[in-house]
Amino acid sequence: MPLKPLDNLVKTGQLKEESPTKDEFEGLVRSARIKLKDSTIPSLSLESRFELIYSAAHSLSLATLRSQGYRSENRITVFQSLVHTTGLSSAKMRVLSNAHNKRNLSAYEGELDLSESLVTSLSDVTNEILKFCEKIKIP
Repeated sequence: MPLKPLDNLVKTGQLKEESPTKDEFEGLVRSARIKLKDSTIPSLSLESRFELIYSAAHSLSLATLRSQGYRSENRITVFQSLVHTTGLSSAKMRVLSNAHNKRNLSAYEGELDLSESLVTSLSDVTNEILKFCEKIKIP
């Protein structure tokens, strides 16, 4: 099911068209579920919980993009596509953008300044994307 805004990203080279596969989609969702479950382990640090939830958010976001027949190697493009694949609100997109920026600062500059509220918000948004993914059927 082509989406015009995503087709425009194909034209600019930010996305590639690629038919979805059931196995890939289910694997991404399964991986995200495991990470979300693990993120609730009370003994984990805030940083570890953040990394697990962020990774789950990316897997689910990629799953929604793949379900529409697109692929991107760029994490932020995968997140930004949620507006078109799920209708995610701009407020929830800001949570993902903030988390993405925090993750990049951690990965590339060793700086990780997290709050419990960001991790909770990221978890809430990620669980919403999971509910959306649970409705998707790949033949």
